Amino acid sequence: MTLNCLVTGVGGQGTVLLSRLIGAASMRRGLDVRGTETIGMAQRGGSVVSHLRLGGVIHSPLIPPGKVDIVIAFEPGEAVRVLPFLAEKGTLLVLDRPVMPFPLAGGSPYEPLRMIQYLRECFGKTGRLAVLDGPSLAEKCGSVKTANTALLGAALGRGLFPFDENDVLEALAERLKPSLVEINVKALETGKEYAYAC
Repeated sequence: MTLNCLVTGVGGQGTVLLSRLIGAASMRRGLDVRGTETIGMAQRGGSVVSHLRLGGVIHSPLIPPGKVDIVIAFEPGEAVRVLPFLAEKGTLLVLDRPVMPFPLAGGSPYEPLRMIQYLRECFGKTGRLAVLDGPSLAEKCGSVKTANTALLGAALGRGLFPFDENDVLEALAERLKPSLVEINVKALETGKEYAYAC
């Protein structure tokens, strides 16, 4: 059975690192992993989307619309943008911390709170949506830069992936500088506490 995951955000938020951690943790369980990123505008603050497919024999890394089991979104607008990819019974975890676009003449039309409201209306009381409080996470984790690891912790807390915390801890130790491991372990634990935030 194949598990399809999509990670989305804005350039610089850590989406690619998160997809690498998910892939590494999955491979520790002996799973086949295929993934690809759309990162062309990442350096300019544009959208970044990582497709990850985990499971048995997988031939293509791209996930078609309507087939994503888990969406992890670093930004409300990006979460709304990828909704067509989510499967009927898929789960969405989204950080409520917006990345505002450059100011336009007359101000920015982007209203992140409306994005969150729209997501809540879409999901209702299905239990398939978790909206994580960005400022609170940053305060508890010690850095907003560990939001990616905290989101992974929230997904682990829901039991969404075919690997466990030990697999992620080993992946963190392998892929991060030693000085960054401790704060990311704390973020992982903190994220698990937010698994069912709404």
